[in-house]
Amino acid sequence: MKKLENMLVHQLNEDRKVPYPDFENMWERIEQNTETSFHTQMSSGKQKRGRNWSKLALVSSLSVLLAAAPVYAAVHYNWDTMLRGREGIQAALPQNLGQQLDQSVTKNGVTLKLHTAVVDENRTVILYTLDVGERKDNEYWRVGGMTLKGPEGENKSEAFKYLNWDEKSQIYYGYFESEWTPKQDTVNAQVVMDNIQAFSLQTLDLPMDVDSTKTQSFPIGQEGMRSIEVKPFTQDQDMLLLSSKIIFDQPDVKKWAYPEIFVYKNGTLINWQTGSTFALPGVNGEYTAKQYYKAEDVSGGKMTYKLQYMKKEKDIAVPKVFNIQLSKKQMENGTMSTSLNLPLEVAETDFMLEKLVVTPTQIRVIVRSKDKYYSFPYKKYALEIAGKTIESRSKISPDEPALTELLFERPFDLEITKGTPITFVAKYKVTQHGSYNMNNDDKIPLLLTNISQKKQTIIQQLSGYPVKWTYYMQGADLYVETGSEDARFGGINNTHIGLDRERLLGKTVIPTFTGDGSNKTIEVYKNFKGTEATIYNYFYTTDDPEKETRVQIRP
Repeated sequence: MKKLENMLVHQLNEDRKVPYPDFENMWERIEQNTETSFHTQMSSGKQKRGRNWSKLALVSSLSVLLAAAPVYAAVHYNWDTMLRGREGIQAALPQNLGQQLDQSVTKNGVTLKLHTAVVDENRTVILYTLDVGERKDNEYWRVGGMTLKGPEGENKSEAFKYLNWDEKSQIYYGYFESEWTPKQDTVNAQVVMDNIQAFSLQTLDLPMDVDSTKTQSFPIGQEGMRSIEVKPFTQDQDMLLLSSKIIFDQPDVKKWAYPEIFVYKNGTLINWQTGSTFALPGVNGEYTAKQYYKAEDVSGGKMTYKLQYMKKEKDIAVPKVFNIQLSKKQMENGTMSTSLNLPLEVAETDFMLEKLVVTPTQIRVIVRSKDKYYSFPYKKYALEIAGKTIESRSKISPDEPALTELLFERPFDLEITKGTPITFVAKYKVTQHGSYNMNNDDKIPLLLTNISQKKQTIIQQLSGYPVKWTYYMQGADLYVETGSEDARFGGINNTHIGLDRERLLGKTVIPTFTGDGSNKTIEVYKNFKGTEATIYNYFYTTDDPEKETRVQIRP
């Protein structure tokens, strides 16, 4: 739906396939299958909120940078497992496009070694290892956040980071990726980092009653977490939703605690379903999550609920600033940039393919939207090049919200010249109806009457789809649920009661994700007064999974 800004969300679009506990997997899940962003804007004194979940790979656990020299060399380490999803970086190493750094620091028996830097046209990647010596079975390590600074003080924190335990070599392999790159051929740079830390997995019993619709609060009082609040919802009689939030006493703990509710039936772990989300920041800095379960899976046996989280066991301070030297000269020699100005769809100019950039490690397609409040309308995109199909991830330009960058990792064996045919293919269209800047006269009102503790429903037709609104009071709060039995209705974004400065904004209990097959949302209006309300939505989406567009980029 809307544009991506600085929010962290954690979503796994497939059932868990690894046993738990697995801390590496916990951190890795934040990189894999991530759909994000809760968009908040202030405009002309009016708060505009929306919900857009764009592809973003965002991982935890990381590295550190040390002094380096711009020497190009292949690295004699097996980075394949750690670099999955970064084929372009894998391809750069045997081509001697990596700058050998070969620097290390040791403290308290822990050695962090910087191996290689790969400086591309729009990213800098650092490969490193972390040797912690004899590692306990329940011990998990990470390196805190890193910022890469240029000679004039310009900086970018990590865009991606990953740390992978290698059982064979008994060390951690890691990489750090930043959007900062040198402006000149060769520059001196600095890396500012946090400490190296070790953690252990902890478990806390939660005596939850999922048959109750009330919000249940349980004290935690450990690892900087004050309490957890959980509210169960039953949806369509066949799904149970656990909506939860963690209240923190120490905000920094959110960087590593990763609290998550686990459900067991007769001692067996029950997997949550597609659409579950974690690590979603709340309005007041809390840590929110939603977890879906099949109703039949969480009934008819002895149910137990546990909160699992990570406890910090070690904190090793290492030098905070490291000086390095980086060069982009050799990588630039293999970079081609082409202006396009091609419409995404025939006879439509809402989205234009603006630019193609091909580097030795990556292919980028830059797309510009006519309205900055609209995100790229297709959920799947690929390039067809020389008989190969390369899938993509995307990111939003923080400086220009109207720009979307579609990023393609370049395979090692893919040769691209100026004459190589390239076709852009996009599938699964999501159409946005309405916008944040839509006039009040164009908004469709819906009157909620006789508001009480009793659940009531209204069917509203939107673009030919029947949308069910369910509303009811619970204590002093008004809850509004929306959804449609037709899966081609994508979902309603944030709602508001009333117009202009007097409007009340709904607070999201569960958000919608574009293209995930679910269109159900729940919002709450705290301390609502009255028995009637005229409610509006900012916009809604409809899905067309079969829709496809093809754009011939070259020749």
